[in-house]
Amino acid sequence: MSIWSEHVVPRVTDLALGTADVRAVRARAVERARGEVVELGFGSGPTLPLYPAAVTSVRAVEPSAVARRLGARRMAATSIPVQHVGLDGADLDLPDATADTVVSTFTLCTIPDVERALREVRRVLRPDGVFLFLEHGLSPEPSTARWQHRLDGLQQRLVAGCHLTRPIDVLVRDAGLTVTDLEHESLRGPGPMSYLYRGVATP
Repeated sequence: MSIWSEHVVPRVTDLALGTADVRAVRARAVERARGEVVELGFGSGPTLPLYPAAVTSVRAVEPSAVARRLGARRMAATSIPVQHVGLDGADLDLPDATADTVVSTFTLCTIPDVERALREVRRVLRPDGVFLFLEHGLSPEPSTARWQHRLDGLQQRLVAGCHLTRPIDVLVRDAGLTVTDLEHESLRGPGPMSYLYRGVATP
């Protein structure tokens, strides 16, 4: 990784996704989490304080060493056992059917092989498990989508591979998961970066 993507982007992301607006929508996204959780793109751990009491453990997947260091404070402050279990959401070193919940917040935009990562989500979920996702992605509004396509290459270069044009619900379904709940909303900010998918899927 470059100095920019390894040292700057994790710190900027920690600040940009640490606002009250993001915290509120993130809290809604994980309110159904329970049991043994696998969290893709754990980052600096902003989800940890938001997990409900039904969560018994978190297995964190995070490629950035800087983000993992930034998360040490949140890990120390929680009573939930947290274990870092890997760097790559597309290659989870976990047994089949090992998670009650898989969580992904602002992560599927960046994983290079997102299709494989979602197949891994399906593999590690127990039959009665749930996949909870909160992601920004392709807007159905034509003018916003045009700007997303125009800016996508620049976004990838500036934000360590982050895509603006991924149709999150389509990707989740194509991986063999069943979307049972899906809501759309927008954060305050530039339209191309702020269109959100918040949903629940089952294996």
